[in-house]
This record gives sequence, structure tokens and C-alpha cells, in this order.
Amino acid sequence: MSQDTQAMHHWRDRLKHEWLLLFFVALAIVLACVDPQPLNRYQRWLQLPTLSGLLGLLIAIQGIRDSGLVQRAAGMMVARMHSLRGVGLLLISMTAVLSTVLTNDVSLFLMVPLTVAIGNMSNLPILRMAVLEALAVNAGSTLSPIGNPQNLLIWQHAQIPFLQFVGGMLPAAWVMFVLVAALTLVWLPKGRVTLHAERLDGHAISISLAALSVVSLVMMALMMEHGHAPLGALLLVVPFALFSWRSLKHIDWLLLATFAAIFLGLGHFASLPVVGHALDRIDFDQPLALYLSGIVSSQLISNVPATVLLLDRASDAIGLAVAVNVGGFGVVIGSLANLIALRLAKQPHGMRLFHEVSIPFLLVCAPLVYVVAHWL
Repeated sequence: MSQDTQAMHHWRDRLKHEWLLLFFVALAIVLACVDPQPLNRYQRWLQLPTLSGLLGLLIAIQGIRDSGLVQRAAGMMVARMHSLRGVGLLLISMTAVLSTVLTNDVSLFLMVPLTVAIGNMSNLPILRMAVLEALAVNAGSTLSPIGNPQNLLIWQHAQIPFLQFVGGMLPAAWVMFVLVAALTLVWLPKGRVTLHAERLDGHAISISLAALSVVSLVMMALMMEHGHAPLGALLLVVPFALFSWRSLKHIDWLLLATFAAIFLGLGHFASLPVVGHALDRIDFDQPLALYLSGIVSSQLISNVPATVLLLDRASDAIGLAVAVNVGGFGVVIGSLANLIALRLAKQPHGMRLFHEVSIPFLLVCAPLVYVVAHWL
């Protein structure tokens, strides 16, 4: 069998497991057939700046992995750890705190590879931690106007002072994080960290690749913050193509394709006239109606498109922000950060376990957040 044929079979086998990608490709195609739109609308729905930012982060993090830096940091942490639940609380706390200042996706790109490396050399359950970190990043990013895209949209649209926004989101973020911490203590096994010495990575760190990757990560985060994600991704592709082609080869290109299909499918769906007519019947001045609308729409079309959909209809900006952030729990597309966490962890049956935990979490979290945010 030729190498080209083997490569074709490899990609065909991978696509069999990419049901989320295939579903949204089909959705985008069906909607394009039944409701054709001008090319510029498809370009807007595709969200090229977001995809460029994701590509840049994937490149930088793959470089850090290939350099051995993550494995070395994981080994140092494991050597100083004792309780599995203590490790879990430390990792979700770091994830939540980082997400308030570095955004939810950047936080996951830093923490999940570290968690995977720790799990590979110890008895820390990787998939459970990836699910917990997905929940933690949603809780932490809720607090900050720059923690996630939906908060940034609402903050800029409503022109709310920074500290006022933080104060308004604090009760919801506090409830979310307490629940994630409680779940961590209950769900992770009781006992000590066991080090698997035979799995320790003894390879030397590639200083040059580590330096290039860390600088690239910082630069990419800054370029995204200032609205230059496409340029930032281009500036990363060139040096990695020259000095670390292997890192580009190992990037999860199907994750990029999945995001593109989701953006096209959900963007088109949210713009359908029938969706607009349904929303026109809802009284968004009623707090409970706004809250439920934000959560339900996030489950259907993800919380960033839901924010765009409801932004001009909701008079209570903080109420909308609370709703769409709570809506990040539940199904995996509630927040696309959930998908990032699962793909970075690369564990079997990740989607099933995520939903077994995240949907009940939403059902517990939603009423508690509403009570705390509106009555206390």
C-alpha cells in the first residue's frame, strides 16, 4: 500500500469519529441550500479572526509540548504533590484564575496540556480533570469583562465600567466556582498521588523551541487582544515552518475545521427569520425570561452566538451576561471552550463523560445562580 493510500485511510478513519464536524458541515450545507445568502454573510459567520487566533494558539502550545517544557514542569509539580484532591483543587483554581486575565481559551491551552502531562506520569485521572477544567474555566472567565468573548461583547456594547461589571458578575462566578470545587472534592478519588517513575520524561528540553513557543504564545495573546489575530497567526506559521515543521504537522487541524463548521452552521441558523420571530414574542424585560432565554439559546447555538442574538433585545446587560455564562455549562457546544478542553485532553469517551457531568451541573447551577444573583 502506498504512503498516499495509507494517509487517505488514516484521515478517513479519523473522520469516522468526528461526528460533531460532520453534523455541522451537513447543517451548513443544508442551510446554504434552503436559505442561500450573499458571500459576505458567510465570511462574517466564519469568524476568521477567531479561527486565526485558535490556529496561533494551537501552534504555540504544540511547540511548547514538543520542546519538553510541559513535561518538565509536570514532573516538578508531581514530585511535590501528595493528595489527588489537593492537586485537583490546585489545577482548577489555576485554570479559573488564569481565565479571568488571559481569556478562557488561552487558560485551557496552558492548563490542559500540563494536566495531561501530570496524568501521564501519575495516577491523576486525566479525563475527569479535563472536564473539571472546562467547568472551572467557564466559572473563572465569568467574572471578568475580558474573560471570554461573550463578556467582552456585552461589556463593550453596554459601556459598563470595569469594576462595576466585575461586581455584577461576582455572585454568579462565586456560585459557579464553589460548585466546581465541591464537584472536584467529591468526584476525584481519595488518596495520595502515585508517581509512575517509568513514565517520567527524561528527555532534555529544547531551549530554542521552548523560547520560540513561549514568545509566540505571549505574542499571539497580545495580537488577539488588539484585534490582529490573522497577522499574529501568519507571523507564527513562518518561523515554525522553518524551524519546527513537526509542530505544524501535529496540530489538530480537524479541530479548526470543526470550529469553522460550527461558526457557519450556527451563524446561519441564528439569522433565520423564524428564529427572530420566535424571539420577538419573548419579554426580555422580565428577568426570568431573559435568564432562561440566554441559557436555552446557549445550549442550541453556543453562548457567543446567543449573546449576539440577544444583545440588542436585552435591556439588562449584566443579566444577559450571567445567563449566557451559565449557558456555557450543559451540552458541549454551550461554550466552545468545552470542545477545546476535550480535544486537548485527547481521551477516549470524553464527550460522553462530559455530558454525564456537565448537564446535571447545569441543572444544579442554574437555579442557584439565579437565586443568588437576583435575590441576595
